[in-house]
Amino acid sequence: MNSRQRRGVILLILSVVCALAAFAGVLSVINDARSKVGPEVTAYEVKSEIQPYTALNRAQFEKISMPERWLSANAVTDLRDIEGKIAVTKLEKGSLLQSDMIVAQPALQPGQQEVAIMIDAATGVAGKITPGSTVNVYATFEGEREGSPAQSKIIVTNAKVLDVGRLTSLDPDESNRDQRSKEAVPITFALSTLDAQRLTYAESFAERVRLALVAPGGDQPVPDQDRTYELAKDK
Repeated sequence: MNSRQRRGVILLILSVVCALAAFAGVLSVINDARSKVGPEVTAYEVKSEIQPYTALNRAQFEKISMPERWLSANAVTDLRDIEGKIAVTKLEKGSLLQSDMIVAQPALQPGQQEVAIMIDAATGVAGKITPGSTVNVYATFEGEREGSPAQSKIIVTNAKVLDVGRLTSLDPDESNRDQRSKEAVPITFALSTLDAQRLTYAESFAERVRLALVAPGGDQPVPDQDRTYELAKDK
């Protein structure tokens, strides 16, 4: 190999080394940028202004992506977190949704109280009543005097269910008076004082207490004449 060929080989090797060095430099810059920005995650922005104490829904927010390192620790990254929540303050358009902007809807309204009673598992709406359900409460009573007809009454209408407990087995002397009930479920309601009295009276003195699940949008008031039923008067 003559001197010219040797110089050519040396220049070729230098070119390859320079190319590798440049490529390594580019990778280093990219990796450095990635390390500074980090992976992207999902977050949510407010689409339009939301007033305080407004119930929240998914349509009010827009999904965005942003670097995880720029996301605040209390940012909402899953819209399931807003279910049953309200805005605690005014939410401005374009603001990033954060957990300290929202709170759970109050279970009780002013003038309401929590009342829990045991409902016979056979006479409730098995498996279909959940927290948030609306129900009408029916009770059946014996006649006030011997020979008086038995009656079925709607004791409470549009009662809001706050909680449904676990199925509980009852001792024979704890079940209702005809001993037909062996299992019951504790159900907690949000009721006015008068409705709470009606419910506890029915639990204590009614032959049976039943729950009727009210369909969404079907919470119209029941006329007084339809709140009491006697078989003899059914025509």
